[in-house]
Amino acid sequence: MPIDPSAWAAIQLTLKLASATTLLLLVIAIPLAWWLSQTRSAWRAPIGALATVPLVLPPSVLGFYLLMAMGPNGPVGQFTQAMGWGLLSFSFTGLLIGSVISSMPFAVQPMQHAFEALGKRPMEVAATLRASPLDAFFTVALPQARSGVLTAAILSFAHTVGEFGVILMVGGNIPGQTRVVSTQIYGHVEAMEYTQAHWLAGGMVIFSFTVMLVLALLKRRHARVLP
Repeated sequence: MPIDPSAWAAIQLTLKLASATTLLLLVIAIPLAWWLSQTRSAWRAPIGALATVPLVLPPSVLGFYLLMAMGPNGPVGQFTQAMGWGLLSFSFTGLLIGSVISSMPFAVQPMQHAFEALGKRPMEVAATLRASPLDAFFTVALPQARSGVLTAAILSFAHTVGEFGVILMVGGNIPGQTRVVSTQIYGHVEAMEYTQAHWLAGGMVIFSFTVMLVLALLKRRHARVLP
């Protein structure tokens, strides 16, 4: 059975959202993960907990508070309306914000663990060679933590593709605007269109298995190259 045009539109929007979310998360999470791995500040524990709380917070709860914040009476909604930008809820931008927040732990944790595994020695050696902290980070720390960065990118992308609760709460299920694969499946099930739901759900199963297989192979490869 061929996939109908609405499903293709949902797939394209899902890939667009997952790609944008992953890129934004790498920009945000790399410096955050580095700071968490190096600092001894008293703020380390609360900020680390804040970055990882979406792991245990029900997506519907996170989505609800994001919806309230972006709504007409919320602080974000009032600000965006005052700036003439309209409301972010039920828009692609709102989906992007929700996806970045909900996928944050999947980006921060692998990179933080990779940076912590480096230890202090490589950066100390770089300092003795008169490298600035910024140069040492980009030429020493980041290349050596590339497996953690790659894992973070894959997990962030995959989690965004499979997200449902936050997406539905923040963006609804508007065709061509906020309807992604997960909400497309939900719509098919609601309409008792089980054949169409099977096609998309089966694709998600294959995608999820492929992601976990790739991560397992990367982990094995990384273990082999370690001294």
